Amino acid sequence: MKILKPGITSVQDMGRFGYQAFGMSTAGACDQYAYRISNILVGNDKKQASLESMLMGPTIEFEEDTVFAITGGEFDAQLNGSPVYNWHSYAARPGDVLELGGSSCGSFCYISFSGGIDIKSVMGSRSTYIKGKIGGIEGRYIKTGDVINASKANMSMRGRQLEGIYIPHYEREISVRVVMGPQDDYFTKKGIYTFLNSSYEVTQNIDRMGYRLKGETIEHSKGADIISDGIPLGSVQVPGDRQPIVMMADRQTTGGYTKIAVVISADIPKVAQARPGDIIHFKSISVEDAHRLYKNYEEQFDIIRWYIDHS
Repeated sequence: MKILKPGITSVQDMGRFGYQAFGMSTAGACDQYAYRISNILVGNDKKQASLESMLMGPTIEFEEDTVFAITGGEFDAQLNGSPVYNWHSYAARPGDVLELGGSSCGSFCYISFSGGIDIKSVMGSRSTYIKGKIGGIEGRYIKTGDVINASKANMSMRGRQLEGIYIPHYEREISVRVVMGPQDDYFTKKGIYTFLNSSYEVTQNIDRMGYRLKGETIEHSKGADIISDGIPLGSVQVPGDRQPIVMMADRQTTGGYTKIAVVISADIPKVAQARPGDIIHFKSISVEDAHRLYKNYEEQFDIIRWYIDHS
């Protein structure tokens, strides 16, 4: 595949694990749900690398037969000038051009190719970590003129689609479930009440590292600083300005700001697809409920793969 226009696009997979103790971010797809479904649609396993675009998609000219699928946000995709739809798989022939524009709904989309992207693995992952300049293509976003190789496609994977009940709807106002802590004791009762009973707007300051929100200030009881400790995916940091930041895939491995809560794994895709101006409400749940929801979240991929394979 030759890149005619790059958009804001990088190579991502499940992420790079086992190296956070050495300061290496996990990276990986920000919306793991959309990423994994795109691979299922083209018959790949869940670890195959895909293209991830944020807010602006690429234009790609195919040089070999392949099957592709687009999932996640709506980026006005067209193949040779004709619309193609998310959550479906399509065949592409040599000379075909796939064009994605700007996002009209959601922030991230994923393009997966049958057989997966054939690119060198670094530390067990093909994910691009931009700040570390590793993974993907030379550790950077793709650019015009790049040629990306894919493994041999299984052309029988064309014409597959996801059942409607599994297609997420990206609302402009969302409820996000969190487990409180690990530093919720650094906040006053008023601060915790404010966090759980206020609306927070997604600002323009969003990227793969974190989403800055604005709304009612969250009151600390012991100050905003702590001795630096680990930052899980979905941590909600509250620094000195008392505004929350949701930490995403490219977050730093440790940090010295208080974390009032952590977004549960099943709701990270909701946050990832939020756009500037969207509203987020936080809801506290127990660790036990978070575990149950995560189990259900993982089990649905097996159900979806079975349904797609047999439909």
